[in-house]
Amino acid sequence: MQKFFSNKKMIVLMIALLASLGLIFSSISVRNNQSAPPLMQQIGNDVVGIGARVVSGPARWIKSGLDDVNDLLNAFQENKRLKAQIDDLAQTKVRNQTLSRENQALKKQLKLNATLTDYGQISATVTSRTPDDWRNVLLIDKGSGAGVKKGMPVMSGSGLLGRVVEISKTQAKVEMISTDNRAADRFAASILTTSGKTINGVVTGFAEKSGELILGQINTEEDIKKGEKVVTSGLGGATPKGLLIGTVVSIKKDDFGLANTVYLKPAADLHDASVVTVIDRTIEGDSDAE
Repeated sequence: MQKFFSNKKMIVLMIALLASLGLIFSSISVRNNQSAPPLMQQIGNDVVGIGARVVSGPARWIKSGLDDVNDLLNAFQENKRLKAQIDDLAQTKVRNQTLSRENQALKKQLKLNATLTDYGQISATVTSRTPDDWRNVLLIDKGSGAGVKKGMPVMSGSGLLGRVVEISKTQAKVEMISTDNRAADRFAASILTTSGKTINGVVTGFAEKSGELILGQINTEEDIKKGEKVVTSGLGGATPKGLLIGTVVSIKKDDFGLANTVYLKPAADLHDASVVTVIDRTIEGDSDAE
């Protein structure tokens, strides 16, 4: 019995050896065969190819989607940075424009102050001006603590802007020369004619549509011409003589041919006053001014 089992092992070993040799020869034969591979191998190759396409297709789609999302996020971040830069540029532009206007106003005011050698001067900044009341009043940042007094004239740029009507310790209210207040203390004025004559009148109003001051209470046979300068006369109030009010642009005559209304282009920018000068005393030796 033991011999039988020993022979059986030998038989199994021989069969395994022969099967291995058969597989080796078969593999060599398939490799050397230039024709199509066996059916099972073809099926296996097809299955592997289909599986690869099934797996790679969604993988490529997912990768493409992730790339698109990444590009979108990058574009969003870049857009956000660009918007921030645009906002900064806009703010810088506005700030530069504001500083440029202030610089120009200060240059004009310094030039004006250099010519007012016979006046005491108090420089101030406009702090408040309401749009619905722009032609009547504005507030400045200097008051009685800086020497500002009620009735003092106020200039802006190269011309007369108005008069101080209320004061506190730190600020003052200025009534504009363009005011429509009927009870306002109007400015007495003189036209300096080219013939050397002086024609007196009073600034009585403001033509809002044309932006011109109205000089009334004039009765003269003298010929008033366009371009002639109009200054304060120093009569009837605390305003000193010789402050520039404006330039004649047109003349309206009455039925007798006498000039009774003169329209002036204001010397001061009544729409955009930011820096002003308060005149705190009259010209030396001006006996006409109070």
